[in-house]
Amino acid sequence: MAVIPTVTMTSTGARLLSLPRTLSTAATTASSLSSLYYLKQGYYFLQRRRILPARKLVIRAARTESNGVSLGSRPPNFELTEPLTGKVWKLDDFEPYPALLVMFICNHCPFVIHLKKDIVKLSNFYMKKGLAVVAISSNSVVTHPQDGPEFMAEDAKLFKYPFPYLYDESQEVAKDFGAVCTPEFFLFKKDGRRPFELVYHGQFDNSRPSNNAPVTGRDLSLAIDCVLSGQPVSSNQKPSIGCSIKWHPGAKQ
Repeated sequence: MAVIPTVTMTSTGARLLSLPRTLSTAATTASSLSSLYYLKQGYYFLQRRRILPARKLVIRAARTESNGVSLGSRPPNFELTEPLTGKVWKLDDFEPYPALLVMFICNHCPFVIHLKKDIVKLSNFYMKKGLAVVAISSNSVVTHPQDGPEFMAEDAKLFKYPFPYLYDESQEVAKDFGAVCTPEFFLFKKDGRRPFELVYHGQFDNSRPSNNAPVTGRDLSLAIDCVLSGQPVSSNQKPSIGCSIKWHPGAKQ
C-alpha cells in the first residue's frame, strides 16, 4: 500500500516530502508526472518544471548555383529511358526542332517543387510554338530513393508533364552537361542545319521557396522568346539556384 507523505514548505519554495529512502515506487510514480522528484538526504524534493512553448521547425535546403558551362557549347549526346512509358530517348529525337530546353530536375527538391506547376505551364505554352523540352533526373537513388524511376513516373502523371522525364541512372549525362543543381536549365538553338548551341544557362526567375517573389518564369521566357523569334539572347544571365545533384556515394565529380 502506498504511503501518504507529510508535506511542508521549505524556504526555497520546494515542497518537502518526508519519506523513507526505500520508497522507490513512489519516486517512479512521481517521475511520470509533470513535476520532477529527486532524492537528497533521505527526502524527496518536488520541483516544478517550466514548460516552454514548442518551437517551429524550419528546414533550409542547401543552395547550389549553376556554373561552369560556356555559351555556344553543343549538347552532349544522351540515350535515356523515360520511366513513365519505357521509351528510350536520344538527342537525335529533338533534331527537327529549332530550339531545345533541357532541364535537370527531381522529385524531392524544394526549389523544384516550388516551380513544378509553372514549369509545366511554360512548357505547354512554348511547345505549341515549336520548342522541344526534356527533363532529366540524375539523383542517386542510394541516398534519395524518392527520386527513383517509379516515383518519377508518378510525378510525371501527377503534374501532367507534357515533356519526357528521363532517368540518368549512371549520372554520366549530368556530368557531360556540367549540371550541378536542380532545377538547372539549358536552352539550345539551331540555325538551319547547324547543330544545337547553348544560348541560355540561367534561372527560371527570381522566385525562391524562401522569398515572397511571385513565380513568373520571366528570365527563361525572355530567352525562349528571343530564340524562337531569331533574336540574340543576352549573355547577362543569372545562375539557377537549387539543391545540389545527389551524386552516388563515392562517385567522382
